[in-house]
Amino acid sequence: MHILKKIAERVFDPELEFKATRSSGPGGQNVNKVNTKVSLRFDIHNSEFLVDRERQVLLTKYASKVTTEGVLIIDAQETRSQLQNKELAIQKFYELLSKAFKPKKIRLKTKPGKGAVQKRLNEKKAHGEKKANRRRLE
Repeated sequence: MHILKKIAERVFDPELEFKATRSSGPGGQNVNKVNTKVSLRFDIHNSEFLVDRERQVLLTKYASKVTTEGVLIIDAQETRSQLQNKELAIQKFYELLSKAFKPKKIRLKTKPGKGAVQKRLNEKKAHGEKKANRRRLE
């Protein structure tokens, strides 16, 4: 949990690079003229804000989004506005970080309650008696 808090306190904005390209999807002729798709690039290996363990977590969990050089790429092209897409990309980036460093919930072993055990045994007994009553008497 402390890792999440540390991540939230840090501001990665100086290390984020943005590239705008032409977007697909809605927009009509605007799509052919304006660069509205935003690609956020974050260099994991050269980040001053991440420790080695955090780098490894990002590289393994999001291997499909990371290039061979260790650059995390997040695309946003949901809206027709480049500024809104940039804000969406930043939001996706921070959500991705918080999800990556969230500790895995530990599963506790549980046992069935006494009532559940008794109910199961009673049902087994009734089922056995029902079958026993079907037998032919000799």
